[in-house]
Amino acid sequence: MWVAAICGQLKEDYRYSNDLGWNTFPVPNFSEDQLGELNASARKILKCRYSHYPATIAQLYDPDKMPDDLRALHRENDELLETMYIGRPFRNDTERLEHLFKLYAAKIKQIEKQAAKGKRGKRSK
Repeated sequence: MWVAAICGQLKEDYRYSNDLGWNTFPVPNFSEDQLGELNASARKILKCRYSHYPATIAQLYDPDKMPDDLRALHRENDELLETMYIGRPFRNDTERLEHLFKLYAAKIKQIEKQAAKGKRGKRSK
């Protein structure tokens, strides 16, 4: 969703760009406890994927054939992460994207303030 909004699409394919897509994605400062929860969630997903060996990633993530246990763990991970952003899962993609843009705008303001402070500090020397 973020990549589609920021980088755009060509036909039905997303355009990927490190500078536009990944490096602009607003990630909050997670607490150590939150990072621990995310790591535990990721380990559950990896263990689940391993339990389906020798299935390939392409087979595991085929939307029509994805194992129910793996799909459930990804949903849990999504809800965990979204709760870390706003305290609850997002209602829909529009709400999610609006929140991400607000975080992005706040980050830009913070960067601009830091840059302005840096310029003032250089002038006073």
